[in-house]
Amino acid sequence: MPLDIVVGAQWGDEGKGRMVDLLAAEADFVARYGGGDNAGHTVTVGDQIFKLHLIPSGVIQPNTVGVLGNGMLVNPSTLMAEMAQLREAGIDLPPKRLRISHAAHLITPAHVALDAAQEGARGAEQIGTTKRGIGPAYVAKAARRGLRVEMMLNPEDFADAVETRVEEANKHLTQLYGADALDPKTVATEFMDYARQLKPYIVDASQLLTDALNSGKRVLAEGAQGTLLDLDHGTYPYVTSSSPTAAGALLGLGIGIRPANRIVGVTKAFQTRVGEGAFPTELSGKVAKHLRGTGANPWDEFGTTTGRPRRVGWIDLVLLRYACRQNTLTEVALTKLDILSGIDPLKICIAYRIGDETFTELPLGPADLSQFEPVYEELPGWDVDVTAARHWDDLPPQAQKYVQRIEDAAGMPVRWISVGPERDQVIIRD
Repeated sequence: MPLDIVVGAQWGDEGKGRMVDLLAAEADFVARYGGGDNAGHTVTVGDQIFKLHLIPSGVIQPNTVGVLGNGMLVNPSTLMAEMAQLREAGIDLPPKRLRISHAAHLITPAHVALDAAQEGARGAEQIGTTKRGIGPAYVAKAARRGLRVEMMLNPEDFADAVETRVEEANKHLTQLYGADALDPKTVATEFMDYARQLKPYIVDASQLLTDALNSGKRVLAEGAQGTLLDLDHGTYPYVTSSSPTAAGALLGLGIGIRPANRIVGVTKAFQTRVGEGAFPTELSGKVAKHLRGTGANPWDEFGTTTGRPRRVGWIDLVLLRYACRQNTLTEVALTKLDILSGIDPLKICIAYRIGDETFTELPLGPADLSQFEPVYEELPGWDVDVTAARHWDDLPPQAQKYVQRIEDAAGMPVRWISVGPERDQVIIRD
């Protein structure tokens, strides 16, 4: 059954959008399976740059149907704005090209307000949320007090439910955090308008995708965030509130236990992280500035969703091996190799050390990385501009050795190598 899954092998921001766009050229359906508009996927096509937060980035390919799966949180305001932006760029998304799972949950202004209030109340112990309402909405889902997309199909009951949930949130906002209350009727009226506009897009996405797979159609599952942000398997508590690993795709799309054709882990040629938490290979100074960029280019290391400068460091092969195991990856896509040009020497983290002990695998997972000191191996860098490379042999020997060292550590092939943001700036290896 032709199911492909694309996951992030780091802390997110690995370049999944450009890989999904590439693989979507051969897909019939591209389905997001988790997270909400705290994700940001960027696709560059010529002089057009698409920054998507909810809509699967594979819809830029004209042959695909985009699906928002049941594991997602949908902020209707963000979704409607995103649809309008795509329409202005010449990409219309009628219901036949965009489907929303009836079992996905909704984010309201109340969730957003709670997120900001809760993060502010943490003071020095903030975890670095995007303040998009993700955590509170998932809490409501787990507490069986969430607003599901299917409720939009019954307008009268939906309006009452929205008002009730906002009134409940107001008690927490005012009494616990001293924040301003929201007007329940105003929010309900706003969401009634969203319900009217989105009703034609609502389907049983599980049935849709299961039927597609059973009939031999290709489904590409698009992950958001990254393995190290997984609620169970990431650097807890500095994680997201969902399961962005490959197993989350099956749950977040409702397609049951089935073998995947391939599971592609996307990793940068270096390491980045947004928000708080330990980062063993983090850099500062000249090399960090080189890796991060200035923010003048869309591909510089500044958050697509938040605009925050990303923390940067050497690639961490201990964490990459962990991501390979957690996701049962079949192959790796390496992005931003071009950014390393001009850095000599290069370093890669091959192990961790605590005192006299050395670890090549994490003894208790990645939750507490603060105790570890990275063990580095040096490799020679290169000065050649590799952005024009389209074949393996176009890369300088030092770049080839760098990629091969990552392959050796991951124990699987690096199948794609990105050397720039454009669609054709990819080396595909057999």
